[in-house]
Amino acid sequence: MALRLEPMTDEQYLRYREHAEEDYARNIAASGAMPLPEAREKARQDFQGLLPDGLATEGHRLWTAYDDDVEVGRLWLHLEQRSDGVHAFGYDFAVREELRRRGHGRAIIEAAERLCRELGVVAIGLNVFGFNTGARALYEQMGFEVTAIRMIKRL
Repeated sequence: MALRLEPMTDEQYLRYREHAEEDYARNIAASGAMPLPEAREKARQDFQGLLPDGLATEGHRLWTAYDDDVEVGRLWLHLEQRSDGVHAFGYDFAVREELRRRGHGRAIIEAAERLCRELGVVAIGLNVFGFNTGARALYEQMGFEVTAIRMIKRL
């Protein structure tokens, strides 16, 4: 696969924000953490807090993933200097829904790892919703390790 990452354009970012915030809210609600109305407010606040200046927000980088000329997904990383080196946190590793299960997710992670190595990153972290078994399995296959588990019991 000839996957490449290109910095997200302003137009792509506007489309991304429009859909990503709602997708995040639905995932929060699907996880059982809170009902959808509260999840929507949390998603709005999280995005506003994390990306107050959009693409120009310091420490955050967003890319669009392409397979040849087809836009297949996106990558959002936050880079932070810590005492042991630069750490990256992946806020979004995503593949367009209709293109999933074709190797694009693995290719995006591999591209992210290459980028991070070039930037001197010592570790990449991420969160994944517990119900997202496909993503969890992929991340484990790619060498990510569980560092914490949050649990809930519905009554």
